[in-house]
Amino acid sequence: MPRLTRRQLAALVFLTLFWGLNWPIMKSAVSDYPPFAFRALSMLMGLPCLALGLLAMRVPFRIARRHWPELVTLAVTNMVVWHVFLMLALPSLSSGRAAILGYTMPVFSALWGLTLFGERLTLRQAMGVGAAGLGVVLLLWHEFSRLSGAPMAAATLLFGTAIWALGTQQLRRTRIEAPTLAIAFWMTAITTAVVCVVSLAWEASTWRTPSATTLGAIVYNAVLIFGFCHAAWFILARSLPPVASSISICLIPVLGLLSGALLLGEILHWQDGVAIALIVLAIGAVLLPARSNADKAASAQGKVPAR
Repeated sequence: MPRLTRRQLAALVFLTLFWGLNWPIMKSAVSDYPPFAFRALSMLMGLPCLALGLLAMRVPFRIARRHWPELVTLAVTNMVVWHVFLMLALPSLSSGRAAILGYTMPVFSALWGLTLFGERLTLRQAMGVGAAGLGVVLLLWHEFSRLSGAPMAAATLLFGTAIWALGTQQLRRTRIEAPTLAIAFWMTAITTAVVCVVSLAWEASTWRTPSATTLGAIVYNAVLIFGFCHAAWFILARSLPPVASSISICLIPVLGLLSGALLLGEILHWQDGVAIALIVLAIGAVLLPARSNADKAASAQGKVPAR
């Protein structure tokens, strides 16, 4: 397991903060506005923000023609399915906590790695995946009865989560010879086009001017989610092992849960506290570097290992 660099750690901190706070923001927005129109407007405003970032950092936009089939596949598995299925499911789910189903992604990622790519989990990684999965179950403890009233919505979100997890594995192994930010830009562009078409086909009759609150949510998603978070996530997913990158985002539903309690008045239970502890344990299990053999030998001999 490679150590997190300062840049990766900073990206992870801001990613967790912005994405976690977005759950109650997004939930409130799709309760007041057509969900695909909300997502389409967020992406249409976010794409120029992402483009400005590439221009400021002098990152080339070009993707070689031979890589476009793989790029489209990555866009579908990493973004298109997730965003479409999330917008289909979210309005029907009875609570903000139900959206935490999306963060069963680390478990799906580990299963894809095991079945498709022959990955072997270390004991620490297996413990991390198990702790993260149990934490999500506890977060949903008081929601199972409500989810039973919307089984299709829950299944829809789980399917989107499973495909997102597959995309994370594929992105780690991509052979596209281009900067990750360029890949992120074009995947976002492809997804934007798809979401706009879906909104036009299904919601055109319900389009209207967004309220001030909804417009604020759109701007938040455009600048922070699509302008920053998605790009940061793709960089982490491509630079870290899939299990590590997947587990690393498990604090997002925790922050979403806490901000939902603060902003939407959701009630917290003791299971939520245990879940938070398990998720922190999971992150530590997969992200904290293991001791090297040299360190272990030095410790056994009572020496301080050289750094």
